[in-house]
Amino acid sequence: MIRVQIYRVTPLETNCSYLVDEATGASAVVDPGDESRALNAQIEQDGGKLTYVMLTHGHYDHICYAKQLADKYGAKIVTGRHNDRFLSDAYLNGTGRHGLDFTPFHADILLDDGETFKLGETEITYLYTPGHTTGCGVYLFDDIMLAGDVLFCESCGRTDLPSGDDRQMVQSLKRLKDLDGDYQVVPGHGPLTTLEHERRYNPFMRRL
Repeated sequence: MIRVQIYRVTPLETNCSYLVDEATGASAVVDPGDESRALNAQIEQDGGKLTYVMLTHGHYDHICYAKQLADKYGAKIVTGRHNDRFLSDAYLNGTGRHGLDFTPFHADILLDDGETFKLGETEITYLYTPGHTTGCGVYLFDDIMLAGDVLFCESCGRTDLPSGDDRQMVQSLKRLKDLDGDYQVVPGHGPLTTLEHERRYNPFMRRL
């Protein structure tokens, strides 16, 4: 079982998730787009047992503090295989367009669609869900979905940035809609929601 805490970082208020496996204390940070002193303090308070830095996709507001955080705690950077090129391409990740100081890096662990790994004793599943970018993916564990910028509360990610694709977004949303059961959804930005709420009220899902 994983405990989840949300920290809002960057001017775009990215939802940066802090995960702690309750059985072992092993922890992970998801989408650290910028430094959070409060998050750093919590990691230290919990003993600094940061195992992974997990990335849903490669836009600057989700990755800009990933390498620093991983290096600080000796954590492994985890992301989908199709996302790795975004971590070293200033055009794709948006750092060049926004004039941000950014040192390219690569992930330590690259996941394929449907692959699983463990944080402590909890199994996490990665689903490849392109559309917002060709590198997007979501993470599933317990009854939680870390959706990145694929699925928002009653909306979805934009597709007009480099590598975005409307057709792929439709396919990814349908895949999430068709998952069994319900999930607490942590989107990349905005309020938390549930998958069942999105099935009923999200206009992009209802039409599928």
